[in-house]
Amino acid sequence: MKLLTIAIPCYNSEGYMRKCVESLLTGGEDVEIIIVDDGSKDGTAVIADEYAEKYPSIVRAVHKENGGHGSAVNTGIENATGLFFKVVDSDDWVKESDYMQVLDTLRNLAGGEKVLDMLISNFVYEKEGEKRNRVMRYHYALPRDEMFSWNDVRYFRKGQYILMHSVIFRTKLLKDCGLKLPEHTFYVDNLYVFEPLPFVKNMYYLDVNFYRYYIGREGQSVNETIMISRIDQQIKVNKIMVDYMAENKAKIKANRKMRKYMFNYLEIITTISSILLIRGGSEEHLTKKKELWDYIKQKDRMLYTRLRYGILGNSMNLPGKGGRKISVEGYRICQRFFKFN
Repeated sequence: MKLLTIAIPCYNSEGYMRKCVESLLTGGEDVEIIIVDDGSKDGTAVIADEYAEKYPSIVRAVHKENGGHGSAVNTGIENATGLFFKVVDSDDWVKESDYMQVLDTLRNLAGGEKVLDMLISNFVYEKEGEKRNRVMRYHYALPRDEMFSWNDVRYFRKGQYILMHSVIFRTKLLKDCGLKLPEHTFYVDNLYVFEPLPFVKNMYYLDVNFYRYYIGREGQSVNETIMISRIDQQIKVNKIMVDYMAENKAKIKANRKMRKYMFNYLEIITTISSILLIRGGSEEHLTKKKELWDYIKQKDRMLYTRLRYGILGNSMNLPGKGGRKISVEGYRICQRFFKFN
């Protein structure tokens, strides 16, 4: 069994995927790299097969019809044979020295008395045109260099949460918890790091800047204009998160700190949906915003009350055109104050 499976979802990635794959090959024989060609129309499939042929004991190429990022991640999980599992997007990469520390840590913890469910590390925003890159660290919230549970988590600031770039899950946990990301949908990375959490018991935080998250590629899904154009998919993910909170109360209630963390995560996703709809500005956008909040209210009134009348919920629902302007400015203030992206 391999120590770590790394899935690389690829769609028309020929221009940048080599940097990603080359950075991961340094992991050697402990690593299984699954390049998932999600129905690409360019040379992605050829490059994937080239690596699989050159490194047959490390790289596997899986070709499938286009189903979107979530579908590619699902395929990676289904095909994974490693003890642990990570997703690395094809335009991102990892830092070799920190990669070695991650592998050493997984190796040392594998087969221990306690079963590691999730390893967390830092990631770096590699933003085009920026001289200084922002590092997302969790040292203020999590114990370092030791196994810990939810009870040991200290404090996550509002708007600070663990992203796909930060986590390595135990593969069996992902398979057993029934995670199935929706196809042809952007922003499913939020579901990937949200739905498995009630099944996570033991965690480990390694304070290294392992993952390099590239921002600046034209057409990237995190661009605000593109996010507004794809707002229906953001809303879809938001509603799935609401459904999960409402339908899994018993699991989520099992630990107070986990429940608070998951609520805060949902709160910021709902805030992002709301501000994007306000920024969209049309009557259709504003109608969709009302429909989203009505959906939450219908699904779970108590959850709605907590979201709607918290500081972020209040700031997203001020009446009139003037209120919407204040909402946008309030969101920017919250970004600066709570330091979320």
